[in-house]
Formats: sequence, structure tokens, C-alpha cells
Amino acid sequence: MRSRTTLVSLVLIVVGLAQFPITPAAADSVRDRQWHLKTLQVAAAHKVTKGAGITVGVVDSGVAPHRDLSGNLLTGTDVLDRDAGGGNIDADGHGTEMAGLIAAHGKTDGDGVLGIAPDAKILPVRDSHPGQVGSSNVVANGITWAAANGAKVINVSSANAPSIALADASKAAVADDVVVVAGAGNKPEYLQFGYPAATPGVLAVGSSDRNNKHAPFSFTGKAVQLCAPGVGIVSTRLNDGYSVSDGTSSSTAIVSGAAALVRAKFPDLSAQEVIERLTSTATDIGPPGRDEECGFGVLNIVKALTATGQGSESVSPAPDATPASEGGQAAPDAPPGVPVAALVGGGVVVLGGLVALLAVFLRRRRHR
Repeated sequence: MRSRTTLVSLVLIVVGLAQFPITPAAADSVRDRQWHLKTLQVAAAHKVTKGAGITVGVVDSGVAPHRDLSGNLLTGTDVLDRDAGGGNIDADGHGTEMAGLIAAHGKTDGDGVLGIAPDAKILPVRDSHPGQVGSSNVVANGITWAAANGAKVINVSSANAPSIALADASKAAVADDVVVVAGAGNKPEYLQFGYPAATPGVLAVGSSDRNNKHAPFSFTGKAVQLCAPGVGIVSTRLNDGYSVSDGTSSSTAIVSGAAALVRAKFPDLSAQEVIERLTSTATDIGPPGRDEECGFGVLNIVKALTATGQGSESVSPAPDATPASEGGQAAPDAPPGVPVAALVGGGVVVLGGLVALLAVFLRRRRHR
């Protein structure tokens, strides 16, 4: 269920320098554009745990090596072709984006993408060809393989049609004490709520925007349990690059990272207790109680890690997650299809006012 993705390529033109002087780019510009880190108070969460000891299976297009993921990426497998040499081949880029949101640690200078659980390991499971979504049965094979090979959390950032194989694989993983996190899907790419998100026992995720509101593209339904940021999300891309994406795919990966943190902090909790902790500590943004837009509310990682009991009423003091810009005000969403920053593989960001040629490639895939 990959969503709309904006991949921005920047070509500097040496023309009219006197009229358009070039100013130095901020060294930490990539990290700064990850607005969800501040909204979710990830720095505070990392004082509790960074997810060490937890392996997250990413059933997707594969995960390519990226400097921001170095040391965190395992070999995995290719369920399309077991002789392909593992899951470290990603000709599409979607799986690499999801892995970055879950477990990237950034570059050595502190810049680059930071994942929710930067000490966790990524187990890549390639289930699809470029520009396509893995079939329900192939995704089922990927879930089964990840569960059997050490994944304590499985991220499925795709919306599929229901199938017996997919339902059986999801239920079996849950029975094996694995937290399975899947996205609801995006409108208008899909006509119905996606699977395995709709499968009982799976944590179904929708998207919220920068103002902690339900994102209009995010599918609604009784199965939704949680929302997480999904608008203008910066992550890792192929060839050590970076991307900006909208979609429930990104939200799903962020929640998978949060599940890894909870599993690291509370190793004795069962998979269903991890889900209960994430949902019971969510910030309710709709009508009181559960609703069909964001379920129990928007992800609140700090509360999930600091609650003294399973319920949201017994949370130790911790401020609610509130969306903020650098100045402390709510940051408006970027219009669909417009990049929040010009990002290139070397991490250089050139802001508005520079002389630049932006080549914007819009691609629709599974819900990004």
C-alpha cells in the first residue's frame, strides 16, 4: 500500500550568482526535517531505551545498505527468489525507507536519519518487484519466515487483499509472540481496508498529520487501533539518499520502531501486552474513546515507556506529545507532492532562495 512519495533531486546551476548568492546549508538539516522526532519526543524516549536486543522484520521490497543503517542491517531473505542472496537488494526503495524510520542511527556527525529504535536490528524480507506490491500469499510467506528467524516485531507496510494464507501466517506469528504491525492503507489507491491490518491480533495503523489530526488519505474503519505521523516524513533512500513521503507505510514503520522500544524496555511483556501498552497510552485526538479514524489515538512513545501499569490512567508524569515547529508553534503540513526540503544523497540541503533545478518524481505504490 505504498503511498505518494516525493523524491527530490537537486541540480545546482552556476548562473547569476551575484543576483542569487548561495548561503551555507545547515549541517543538521536532514535531521531537522524529521519533524516527527520532536512531536513524538523521541529524544526523551531514547533516554529510556534505544531498542537494543530487538530484531524487527521488514517484509517489503528489500532493504538496501545505507550509511545511516550500517551495523543494524541483517542479511534476511528473498521470498520471491530464495537463491537471490538475501533481502539486501532493493530496486524500489520502499523497504529502505521503512527500515530507516525504524532503526536508522544517522551519520557519524549526528546528521542523517534517526530511527525510532536506532539500536534495533533490521531483518529484511524481500516480497515484491519494483513498483509492485507482493501478493497476499507472498507476504504471508514473508511473515512466516521473519517470525521463524528471530523477529520480535514484524513491519508490513503494505495493504493486501484478504487471503487464507495471509490470515493464517499473521495469526501464527501472533501466536508465536510476535508483534505484527500493518498499515490500514491509503485513499484513493485502495478501495478497502488493507490486510493483514484487518486481521485480529495485528496492530492496525493509520496516519496523523503535523497538527495531530487524522490524515485525510488514511483509511478508516473499526480495525484501526493507532495513528502515527505520516505526512512529510523524511527517511533513508537508495544510494545513501533521502526521501520525503506521505502515507500509512511511514506511520506503520514508526509504530514498529515504538514496539521495538517497548519490547526492549519490558522484555517480559507478551506481544499482545505490548500492543495494549501502545494503545492504552495513546493520546486521544478524536471523540472520547476509540474511533474509526485513529482508534485509541496518536502514538505516545514516552508514555508507553514510562507507564506504571497497563492502562493510560496509571502513567507516570510525562508531557503529552504535541506537534511543534522549531519555534514551538504547530507546523503546517506541506501540500501534497511538495517537498519539505531538497534532500540529496550527500546530506546537503539547499533552502529556498538558491538557484536550483528541482526534478520531482511522483510515484504511487503501496501505501508509503
